[in-house]
Amino acid sequence: MSENEKHQPEEPAQPPNTPPYSDVDLDRWREYEHVWTDSLWLIDSRDSSAGHELDYHGNFVPQIATQMFLRYTKENDIVLDPFLGSGTSAIEAQRQERRLIGIELKPALVEEVRAKISPELLDDRIHLLQGDATSAETAERVRETMASMGAEHVQLLMLHPPYHDIIRFSEDPDDLSNAEDVDRFLAMFEAAARHGFALLEPGRFAALVIGDKYGQGELTPLGFYCMDRMQRVGFRTKAIIVKNIEGNERGKGRSSNLWRYRALRGGFYIFKHEYVMVFRKPG
Repeated sequence: MSENEKHQPEEPAQPPNTPPYSDVDLDRWREYEHVWTDSLWLIDSRDSSAGHELDYHGNFVPQIATQMFLRYTKENDIVLDPFLGSGTSAIEAQRQERRLIGIELKPALVEEVRAKISPELLDDRIHLLQGDATSAETAERVRETMASMGAEHVQLLMLHPPYHDIIRFSEDPDDLSNAEDVDRFLAMFEAAARHGFALLEPGRFAALVIGDKYGQGELTPLGFYCMDRMQRVGFRTKAIIVKNIEGNERGKGRSSNLWRYRALRGGFYIFKHEYVMVFRKPG
């Protein structure tokens, strides 16, 4: 190497070629096999690492949060989960170095989730609010929390509401699982989605995890009804992912044959799927 070559300034490193909403380097796209892009997800068993547990009826498999965070957030982005439940989103935010604001109606459940999160992250990078996600008062508390985090918007909306009254989660009339009928459930869900839309940064994404229900001899397509409500508040649909529900139940055991008999007798099909619907806020 000549003396002149030794003293040549180094070329500045090129920044990664990432979308504005994720840390995926598109110049190295072949290296991201762990980031799913197909619309059919067959998950054999739920992830039980990093503190994830099947300790609550109605929680979703952590792999959904993993994939949504990888695809639609950058490190240090803020995720808003209006139906926090047992804290799957909070645990995944901790693991992936995202920030999070979670809303949960049940006070006792908020305390349970707090116990799962590293104390140094609580009320700093991860905020857990007890409240009603459908109310304007709770939305204002989220805005105050965002301000304390130095942000004007969140970067991902993660929605996993009750599937109406399939599982009753509390006696609280503000609980969506206690809605007297599907119309009331959808109105309550739309209120939560509308607040989420206002709090989400333009151009960013929302993920809805939802299943259908069957009762009184009729299928109720809750997934598509909720998709319609998301569109009503202003979201644009980007994708519909079909995911199997194996591995996220406590074990049906002997009842599986009974359900097969009922299906043959009643002319219906046994649910083995739910949806992960992805939306984008224009901007």
